[in-house]
Amino acid sequence: MTHYSSDFEQQLNGAGLLTTEILYFRPDHPKILQSFVWQTMDKAPEFARLSQFLDFWRREIEAVIHSIRVAHADYVGPSGWRNVDEFMPLN
Repeated sequence: MTHYSSDFEQQLNGAGLLTTEILYFRPDHPKILQSFVWQTMDKAPEFARLSQFLDFWRREIEAVIHSIRVAHADYVGPSGWRNVDEFMPLN
């Protein structure tokens, strides 16, 4: 039997809510920039779940990634907000 941790249990083990926005181009509409938003629990700075998802994307989805924006809340406690101005082009 597989045991799935609750989000709170994952947070206690160091994970936090990861929100990822992927901007991409589809081969059938190469001039239209599209957006996909994905959320999961993941641990910084490794982001193993995000890496697995991006590997899946590159293998299985016929779309060229333009850019990725990541937001991560990595602690248990009152929420806060911090602006990060970083841009990581992939191609």
